[in-house]
Amino acid sequence: MSVDSKPGPSGPRAALKRQAIVRAAREAFLREGFGVGMDAIAAGAGVSKVTVYNHFGSKEALFTAVITEALDEPLGTASAAALEDLAEAEDLRTALVDAARTWVNALRTNQDVIALRNLVAAELHRFPELGKAWQGHGPEGHHPAVAGALRSLAEEGRLVIPDLETAIIQLYALLVFPHVVFGAYGTTIDDSLTERLITGGVDMFLSHYAPRDE
Repeated sequence: MSVDSKPGPSGPRAALKRQAIVRAAREAFLREGFGVGMDAIAAGAGVSKVTVYNHFGSKEALFTAVITEALDEPLGTASAAALEDLAEAEDLRTALVDAARTWVNALRTNQDVIALRNLVAAELHRFPELGKAWQGHGPEGHHPAVAGALRSLAEEGRLVIPDLETAIIQLYALLVFPHVVFGAYGTTIDDSLTERLITGGVDMFLSHYAPRDE
């Protein structure tokens, strides 16, 4: 199966329909899994099935759109705002720890995102290309808030980041991936260990990218 979709309709009205379709599809996939019919998704969005296909081309492409949008949710408004404020923070460590707490808490508590991650794991055997949806965005393109914050810190000389893509993945690895990996096995990291992972991860990241005295 291919997750590639043809370019969909454009314009404000089309964008609203697209949002309605993704929202309805998300509810349907969570309720019934990937096997849900496109008729049900179209009915939930208040559009025709033809409109759904005009926007996404296939159910696989629609499923991919739902998942990639959900992966962005832990970096919602509060998390993104906290990251954007990093460049202005007097105490960078405190600010990054606070931003990381907001980010990780959203990741741990958004039940829809957790359920969708589990759904992806269940569907990969017949939909192996789904992982390419994440890879295709690239770390910088997928989460511009993280990329923008690190780029600003590097431009101001507060961090030395020669490879932005690597730095983003490393930050994810320290803060986010433990919860994703353990969660995939049904294991929850408790609050105490979460806090230690956040503070320790921030310290490791800042230590690695701190400017060095000549």
